[in-house]
Amino acid sequence: MTYGADQLHEEVSYIAYHLHWPLHELLDLEHADRRCYVQLVRRLVARDQPEG
Repeated sequence: MTYGADQLHEEVSYIAYHLHWPLHELLDLEHADRRCYVQLVRRLVARDQPEG
């Protein structure tokens, strides 16, 4: 199963922005693992946002 390049770029950019991982490491991840990291980072970002 494949998915679009736009989704791949979004996932990679999101993780790279927040975790500063190099591109080659992000591209080596399996899709499911990359999606897991996206979800974990989203939770961390939401946790760190001031309530308002």
